[in-house]
Amino acid sequence: MPVTVLLVDDEPLVRAGLRAVLEAQSDIEVVGEAADGAAVIPLVRQLRPDVVAMDVRMPLLDGIEATRAVLRTVDEPPKILVVTTFENDEYVYEALRAGADGFLLKRARPAEIVHAVRLVAEGESLLFPASVRQLAARYGADGGNRAARAQLERARLTEREAEVLRLMARGLSNAEIAARLVVAAETVKSHVSAVLAKLGARDRTQAVITAYESGFVAPG
Repeated sequence: MPVTVLLVDDEPLVRAGLRAVLEAQSDIEVVGEAADGAAVIPLVRQLRPDVVAMDVRMPLLDGIEATRAVLRTVDEPPKILVVTTFENDEYVYEALRAGADGFLLKRARPAEIVHAVRLVAEGESLLFPASVRQLAARYGADGGNRAARAQLERARLTEREAEVLRLMARGLSNAEIAARLVVAAETVKSHVSAVLAKLGARDRTQAVITAYESGFVAPG
């Protein structure tokens, strides 16, 4: 089954460019388009896309609020990939904190766009981990977020789960973590699932942000 994608951007040229790049792939299908975040929820419910590629800044409802709305109101919500002009943008970090699974630069090369969509759809690795670290260093609470610290303390991660979270924050995929720890990939998948459940995180991006904001992992 192909990865299905909904494109949301107020610039028709951006949507056309993304559609051309993605539909050139046999395993990706663009199932719809929207010009503003306000149209996302009905389209997600109608089309059930695997991934929503959504501009972070739009006139009526921006990508941050649209992300919150989708995650709050849609059962089994899609993965959300924020599309942005600037990677070191506070809007991007707020979108990630709101629940977006990753971000994509509008100037990205076609191969990078395709890779981002596939990676976010799979959910087994962190997209652009170095940039996420930089965003956490610039806009995160620098270990001073009391809510994040309390969230981590309540999680009571085991020593192995804590180790897995640190490796997730470094951007390692499940397969890479398995090789590092010399365990089976399925074992790592179970540890990742346990970490997400204990932290109450939707995905590994949210878990990693909590790790940075709590001071559990240094963003440098």
